Amino acid sequence: MPDDYCDLCDLPLSTCVHGMPPVPTPPPTPSRAVRESTRSPRAPRSPRAPGKAAAPVAPARRAPRRWTPPEDLVPHIVAVLEEAGRELDSDDLFVALEQRLADELLEGDRQLTPEGELRWRYAARRARQSMISDGVMSKGAPGIWSLA
Repeated sequence: MPDDYCDLCDLPLSTCVHGMPPVPTPPPTPSRAVRESTRSPRAPRSPRAPGKAAAPVAPARRAPRRWTPPEDLVPHIVAVLEEAGRELDSDDLFVALEQRLADELLEGDRQLTPEGELRWRYAARRARQSMISDGVMSKGAPGIWSLA
């Protein structure tokens, strides 16, 4: 029964990937018209009086931030580096940055990341990476932050 075995891998056709039938394609998703027809009908709108403007819609409220995003730290990092002569050791920069941001850091900024680093320091490092890619900072020597 040579026909029962695959010529490529010498396995029975019932277990060989070469002898398996192709995987069936999934059925097409229903079109938008079908999906809209399955929705519950909306309540009819009340007619507006002519000449009357629609009431302004209040902007959606955002949840308060739990920690400071990296882009908010960029101007502070640049200012600290400018004051220090455009170059500073990373440890010294973090000390100066912490003093500068003492009143602005949020509660979540003082918490640790899963890796064990303070969140605001992690955000500052991410801000540095974006400033390097934008050409504001140069990569320089390890442990040294410098403006381009």
